[in-house]
Amino acid sequence: MHELSILEGMIQGIQEEARTQGFHRVLQVRLEVGRLAGADVEALRFAFEAASQDTLAEGALLEIIELPGKGVCRTCGHEVEIEQRFDLCPACGVGFVSVTGGTELRIKDIDVEGEG
Repeated sequence: MHELSILEGMIQGIQEEARTQGFHRVLQVRLEVGRLAGADVEALRFAFEAASQDTLAEGALLEIIELPGKGVCRTCGHEVEIEQRFDLCPACGVGFVSVTGGTELRIKDIDVEGEG
């Protein structure tokens, strides 16, 4: 499950930031996950719980903000939402869509306690 290694890296980054910024507890993490990011949302929830054990993020609330897949049709030029890579354009039905969004997998922000 690659979600666990992703979340372990994020938790490690949060802990490094805690040393720099002087906070001692994470209350909430908001994570942006694009539909085309290749990550399973439920696996991310499970991985967050496992990765945050015995860290300053243990017990923190994880909010996942799901972002749509977006692209531009190479045939008709419409900007469209897509469910998966290599979808045909939903506007014209024939063109291939170049992905322009929905690949994100990043921390949007965190709520912390004890900022210094």
